Amino acid sequence: MIKIVEVQSKKELRVFVKFPFKLYQNSKNWVPPIIREELKVFDASHNPVLKDASIKLFLAYKNEVVVGRIAAIINWLEVKEQKIKKMRFGWFDVIDDYEVSALLLKRVKDIGKQNNLNFMEGPMGFSNLDKVGVLSHGFEHIGTMVTNYNHSYYINHFEKHGFKIEKELLEHKHAFSDIKLNKHFRLAEVIKKRYGLHSINFQKTSDVMQYADRMFDLFNKSYASLSSFVKITPIQKAFFKEKFIGFINPEYIKFVANETGELVAFGIVMPSFAKALQKMKGKLFPFGFLHLLRAKKTAKEVNFYLIGVDPDYQSRGVHTLIFTEFHKTFSAKNIEWCRRTPELSDNKEIQKLWKDFNPILIKKRCTYKKIFN
Repeated sequence: MIKIVEVQSKKELRVFVKFPFKLYQNSKNWVPPIIREELKVFDASHNPVLKDASIKLFLAYKNEVVVGRIAAIINWLEVKEQKIKKMRFGWFDVIDDYEVSALLLKRVKDIGKQNNLNFMEGPMGFSNLDKVGVLSHGFEHIGTMVTNYNHSYYINHFEKHGFKIEKELLEHKHAFSDIKLNKHFRLAEVIKKRYGLHSINFQKTSDVMQYADRMFDLFNKSYASLSSFVKITPIQKAFFKEKFIGFINPEYIKFVANETGELVAFGIVMPSFAKALQKMKGKLFPFGFLHLLRAKKTAKEVNFYLIGVDPDYQSRGVHTLIFTEFHKTFSAKNIEWCRRTPELSDNKEIQKLWKDFNPILIKKRCTYKKIFN
């Protein structure tokens, strides 16, 4: 018998967070989260996103054993301000049992209909900075700190339950040796002079923090036209600074500013923490953090996490300044591979930035949508 239970206690929340550790225990390419950080995501006292969002967590039990989980999410900024009556769902993991997945997804549908929403879409989180999509291609490649991994049968479950693909996301990688920037270096100097721009590099995280709020404002501005975008509110900035900035080498954060000091472009790269997180098995202590520190210093693969350019500068080649600064840093650190986090397949502008670097498609993922009837 299958039973669906709403998470109510801290003990149940830990069960919810730790279920994937069992489900993917034999997967060499699943990257586990840090348990203590994952718990904070669902704590309103830590995560300010929950001030503008509602969430209910559910566990599926079969014969008293946990066999699935799901999060039902309503982003009220999206619903009320953007007038998009969407029920989100995320943190979806399940055994290969259609009845289990059907019951979990029905809980989300019921909540959506109770709130007069029109459809459900996922897997996704609260915002554009959360993990998104079901992996559909590239299961043989290791995951990343900021992406979902799942078993291949998930696709069959969504199709079985009448869901349709809504958005497709692509992940590419390229060898650092394939990046030829001779022309870019010359062009970067021309662009600097023509538009009165200068690059900003960092050696200390504390210096990055002085620019972080402005960077998130530029993120909102530069990504506003993309489908499913929901802006980061002022109260959310502190959470994202704590969650992400501290993980990143300050030299892997690049800004471009104009003559008045206004930020017009940014790029954020993270060392690959995938193998370190696998060794940690979800625990920072007593020794897990040492794996993170080692990866931060010695990783030969990096992940391009975010890159954004002010819409007023997007046709001026400003990204060239970002690329040339990263090239200098990667050269000094002997980086071998560069990997891009998921990009919407309809974001043609971002794809154009990489066309000269011999990109290799390694993963595809998608979100699934179902209209309520």
